[in-house]
Amino acid sequence: MTLEQLAGAALTLVFLADIFLTVLYARAGTGLLAPYWIRAIWAAIRGVARLFGRRRRGAVLSLAGPLIVVSLIGFWAIGLTIGAALVIQPALGVAIRPSSGGTPTDFVTALFVAGNSLSIVGGGGYSPQTAGTRILFLINALIGTSALSLVLSYLVQVYSALRERNTLALTIHLMTDSTGDAAVLLARLMPGGEIGNAPSELSNLARSLASTKEAHHFYPLLFYFRFEQPFYSVSRMSFVILDLTTLIDTALDRERYGSLINSAPVTSLRRAALQLLHTLHESFPTTEPRAEELAAGTRRSTESYLTAVDTLRRSGVASQLDGREFYVAARRDWEPLAGRLAPTLGHDVGEIDRRRPDLRGAGSVVDPDRLD
Repeated sequence: MTLEQLAGAALTLVFLADIFLTVLYARAGTGLLAPYWIRAIWAAIRGVARLFGRRRRGAVLSLAGPLIVVSLIGFWAIGLTIGAALVIQPALGVAIRPSSGGTPTDFVTALFVAGNSLSIVGGGGYSPQTAGTRILFLINALIGTSALSLVLSYLVQVYSALRERNTLALTIHLMTDSTGDAAVLLARLMPGGEIGNAPSELSNLARSLASTKEAHHFYPLLFYFRFEQPFYSVSRMSFVILDLTTLIDTALDRERYGSLINSAPVTSLRRAALQLLHTLHESFPTTEPRAEELAAGTRRSTESYLTAVDTLRRSGVASQLDGREFYVAARRDWEPLAGRLAPTLGHDVGEIDRRRPDLRGAGSVVDPDRLD
């Protein structure tokens, strides 16, 4: 076995290991080559998106997920083909020959034979002449068909998880009456100030959010599927959920709603959202919030709390102003997580935090989406 063939076998094993870690092992942050390839493609797409200006940037970034999928499949296919070609080239004209005519021994011919042998035994008119090369063609065919089957199954799972994530995001958006305001969601969960089915609804949200968290852990490609509508973003979805649980803990009257405040669904919902954000921060590149945004955080949180309490009271939900400091402190802990994630996918703070006190008049309810 020549040095070239050893290099080809090693390259094939590296790509097979990469497919195994990405598709079968399926954990965020694993993979030998795929994570670096995906980030490189994402960086290239972001660079191109900047050329289109702010208004069209979202449309370009929305192509990132599908383009990354296509490029990753091509990356694996090319890698396996080059590895097989390195093994095949020294055997051209000796142990591997065409049915008629001379046998070119250049690398392009080796790539052609390798690509065909990865899909069908026979090599596209080139035949193995020895037992060793027959086994090589058989192994190539098994590798090609197995890798194709695994990748196709993986893509089915990725798009299934993407649909479930979008369903959850849209559900949360609709539960806020399409405002993206957690205070509106809480008021609608407690019509007339009654707890009613709120624990059950929150439990359903917690279950779906935990499933979404695990989906991003198993299928890291999900992170790069970015939609033009901000309410589909993970940062917006997580922000609304964390704002909701923080309002339940700090704004509701504790004597009247103590059973809801201390319920398992509220705790589960908060922890699921935090775990989702932490998983994404540990596995993907994120953007630090700007200094001016951090400086304005306390004032914005205070105004946001007062606006939320006003929304709740006008909906008949008993609430308190005494929890303002606790709300600001709690939000200071989790808001930077969502704030760092949003710019990575091309969203700004205004698209994520939709309860904007400066856009509301006293005693009025405004749909922020209508003000865009």
